[in-house]
Amino acid sequence: MFSSFFPTPRLFFPAALFWTALAMALWYGLARDLGPELSLGGLAGFPYPPAGAAPAAAGGVAYLTAQDIWLYQYMIVFGVVFCVGVAWALPHRWARWSVWGSFLIVFLLWFQVQLDVMINGWFGTFYNMVQQALGKPGTVTLEAFFGQLWTFGWIAMVYIFTAVLTAFFTSHYVFRWRTAMNEFYVEHWQRLRHIEGASQRVQDDTQRFADTVEGLGTSLVQAVMTLIAFLPILWGLSSYVKELPVVGPLPQALVFVAVVWAALGTGALAAAGVRLPGLTFRNQRVEAAYRKELVLGEDDARRADPPTLRELFSDVRRNYFRLYANYLYFNVVRYGYLQAGVLVPYIALAPTIVAGGLTLGVLTQTTRAFGRVEESFQFLVRSWTTIVSLLSIYKRLRAFEATLADEPLSAIEHEPIRQAS
Repeated sequence: MFSSFFPTPRLFFPAALFWTALAMALWYGLARDLGPELSLGGLAGFPYPPAGAAPAAAGGVAYLTAQDIWLYQYMIVFGVVFCVGVAWALPHRWARWSVWGSFLIVFLLWFQVQLDVMINGWFGTFYNMVQQALGKPGTVTLEAFFGQLWTFGWIAMVYIFTAVLTAFFTSHYVFRWRTAMNEFYVEHWQRLRHIEGASQRVQDDTQRFADTVEGLGTSLVQAVMTLIAFLPILWGLSSYVKELPVVGPLPQALVFVAVVWAALGTGALAAAGVRLPGLTFRNQRVEAAYRKELVLGEDDARRADPPTLRELFSDVRRNYFRLYANYLYFNVVRYGYLQAGVLVPYIALAPTIVAGGLTLGVLTQTTRAFGRVEESFQFLVRSWTTIVSLLSIYKRLRAFEATLADEPLSAIEHEPIRQAS
């Protein structure tokens, strides 16, 4: 599943994590301050302010933009060095897509997160302007108002272009991964064809596995990057919150609420959905048995007779109904939790709002930052159904891996179809 596409996965993935951690440590420990000397941003019209500029320049837009350009340059250099090193140390046929492609996807996702941070800052400025215009008519000009709208439009256009580019490239990335798995399993088809539903596993499960793993991986990387980007923002905005309802005064209250609420939701959904992976796997087995009988009946009149098909379809129906029953209480927990989460930041901010401790812009910026941090912590909550599907697909493809490694199949593979329902 992985070795067909990635070069020596047991080495590649730990090396990628180590290199990422090293890049972050060097950035915050040393490289961030080297921008004025090493950045090429001046060539693109984004130089750092002169060394003798006023101290306020260090917090100005020009300085922050120049530092962003330097960070882009730093990430690209670190990423290219890693990809070249892997290509040299762990040569692989699919390295151009699995290594270089992974780096490009990660970079594009990180860039989208940075654009989201810019939009979050824009919300604060814009809604403060709206509050000022409504409270003191005539203090905000029409040109300034439309200027803010144009700023948002420019950021949004860049975000849309990046998102479309990422989606297009990712589609090709996933198909190349499927191609690598397909070629690997077809090469060993004579050893694999005796496994129940082998044709479906090669034709369908490889695509679903690559697509699902890439989707989950992308979501996880984006969640981590969003957390890294927005947690400091929420940490700073927590200074406006002096106390929480019931709890009272608490340092960095909004961060505390986001962590606790996400932990409660993750635990609740894990408990509610613990049976779903096995049921989904069994569902694929009975579907495969029914499909196989229909296919055999196309060429052999003795197969796919009505009694046999009715019996096989009753297995399908029985398993689906059991799956529906389990999803019933799982969805009660999931949707109840997500809907209640809409009110959580406003409940946490209630004493501060009532006391008039926030402007409209800061309130909007705070709730939006809280939502981004909360969503990052809730990765498992929001991805649970996808994880369930992935686990069932993994179990099906794991049978191929076990067969090729001369290992025994899992117990679930030996269950009779009638009992699997």
